[in-house]
Amino acid sequence: MNSGRLIFTQITDMIHREQFNRCMALHPMPRASKSMSARDQFLSMAFAQITFRESLRDIEACLDGCAHCHAMGIRGNIVRTNLAYANENRDWRVYEAIGKTLIRKARRLYAEDSNGLDLDEIVYALDASTIDLCLSMFPWAHFRQTKAAIKLHTMIDLRGAIPVFMDITDGSVHDVNVLDRIAFEPGSIYVMDRGYVDFARLYRIHQAGAFFVARAKSNMAFYVSESRPVDKSSGLRCDQSVGLKTPKSKRDYPGKLRRIRFVDPATGKSLVFITNHFGLPAIVVAHVYKSR
Repeated sequence: MNSGRLIFTQITDMIHREQFNRCMALHPMPRASKSMSARDQFLSMAFAQITFRESLRDIEACLDGCAHCHAMGIRGNIVRTNLAYANENRDWRVYEAIGKTLIRKARRLYAEDSNGLDLDEIVYALDASTIDLCLSMFPWAHFRQTKAAIKLHTMIDLRGAIPVFMDITDGSVHDVNVLDRIAFEPGSIYVMDRGYVDFARLYRIHQAGAFFVARAKSNMAFYVSESRPVDKSSGLRCDQSVGLKTPKSKRDYPGKLRRIRFVDPATGKSLVFITNHFGLPAIVVAHVYKSR
């Protein structure tokens, strides 16, 4: 007979009890259940996610027949009425705080790891995914007239592939709007696709002392102020310092940009990148984008 600790307990013990209690104290419930603590609720829902439970009744039935509830750390009476009340009334920001605590722990574990690019700077990849939903069940998730969806915006630290920022919006929210919600770290590099090219927002990244690497839009109007030699055998075609030509673009981004054109030797696809980082070799900028 196995006398060791359960795998579930080993996973959930990564959240220190004092840290958990501090997160819960930030946003207390109007009336807590006496027969089920906040930790009982958390462990029950974590168990439901790991074991793919489909309903509150399914969670209740599964835990009721489980002989290891005490060893799992569950001390309260897990019934669906208690779970339903707790899920409805507990503030979602509690779990946001717990998630941020775990992210900080994970990032410390990978602090000395390489991001595969041999760069001293921290590199973040930013992208969004649209998740389709049933319109009749989620009428608040505005997307199209006959379709509901949410959009999950995620920023990942490439050192360990750890998500450091996540935001959920309606499916109709454009990707670029999430840049208004991110606190940019000076010296870091943010890698994005063409959906995030908004010169006013990119200039705010520049003013924050951070760097960006993004795909350029095909209709970008610019003039070349300087052109540097490149090794065309590596796939590079040009490395230029450019300025924006249209009045609005010049007003939004008054500084110089670096424009790099790269042709993928494997596919023959031509890619044009823009960045405010003039210190990296041009081929490294292409590799930074490829890493996303």
